[in-house]
Amino acid sequence: MHGVAADVRGLGDEPGDHQHPDADPASAMTRRGAHISEASARILFMQDHLRSAAGGESVFRGLSVYTGNAHPRFAKDICSYLDIPIGDVDVFKFANDEIFVQIKENAREHDVFVVQSLVGPSVSDAIMELLIMLDAFKRASAGRITAVMPYYAYGRSDKKDQPRVPITARLLADLIGVAGADRFLTMDMHQMQIQGFFSIPGDELSARNLLVEAFREIVEKDPDGVVLVVPDLGYANVARRIAEALEIPLVFMQKTHRDNSGRSEVVAVIGDIERKRAIVIDDEILTGTTILNTVRILKERGVKEIYVACTHALLAGDAAERLVASGIVKLVTTDAVPLRPSAAATGKIEVLTVAPLFAEAIRRIHEGESVGVLFHPPGLQLPLQVN
Repeated sequence: MHGVAADVRGLGDEPGDHQHPDADPASAMTRRGAHISEASARILFMQDHLRSAAGGESVFRGLSVYTGNAHPRFAKDICSYLDIPIGDVDVFKFANDEIFVQIKENAREHDVFVVQSLVGPSVSDAIMELLIMLDAFKRASAGRITAVMPYYAYGRSDKKDQPRVPITARLLADLIGVAGADRFLTMDMHQMQIQGFFSIPGDELSARNLLVEAFREIVEKDPDGVVLVVPDLGYANVARRIAEALEIPLVFMQKTHRDNSGRSEVVAVIGDIERKRAIVIDDEILTGTTILNTVRILKERGVKEIYVACTHALLAGDAAERLVASGIVKLVTTDAVPLRPSAAATGKIEVLTVAPLFAEAIRRIHEGESVGVLFHPPGLQLPLQVN
């Protein structure tokens, strides 16, 4: 597979107009005393250079983006929007099923972003590739390493809701930090509190605005005849913001899991769904059982047109075919996870790209700018107080 490398500015550049007029080793010696050795003065000069760069420009030698085998097309799309070439890294398996990683270019002091959706066909392989790549970059003396996970696995294992079960979402967060990640970047986790499982800083992006725009035309045609339906109360906060943006009512389905098979059952409906059209929205669709139960209830209540939306269309087994056969108009999702060819062949799945959003977030992280401004107007953010 490949990674990306694009030099931004080295510490050894010639002084320019943007630098302090006496920012050179000789002047540093004069300012701090003639007893300082030339080597010490050069170190002080480099520190001054880094401090001046902290005003808005990157202090790293370059921006690099790499990827494993889980979703390479997505990483290449990110690089296309960043206008940097995808660089070079080998990620493959030996005959004994062990994963091997070798970085084929210099990553020392680079700002490295490792893009890897933690999805199948083997989730375990995707996770191990990510962990081994993080360790490889740490040992290659990368300046900073960010684990970019458009889809974060094990999000459903976020609490101890049964006797003697693990909290795997926390375990995975610990592994990522120990492997060498300094930051993480992800999108629409199953639960927002999973952010707190990490001991490293990070950012969670959202496909909320893209989904709003995708359905705005449908709502504007019949504003009083559309309702937003949430089949999982865990997605309630995000769904409320979407409903407010579209100015349509919100209905909740309360579901329960009878066992660990992945099957679910809708046990209560909260809200009025006596409408002609419904948009069913969730963060991810795996087997599709929850969505199919919701579609069935909506049809029993007289809803004629049903649209489905999610950020992560995992669609295991024949989930895509079953959804299409249920009579939905279409499923709207994103390219944060790869869509299986059989699912794409159904003709009723519309894929919105979030690669530009990730590319812009990576650029902002690299250059020290706000990521939150992508989702909130600047006026809603408190200004930084400098004393």
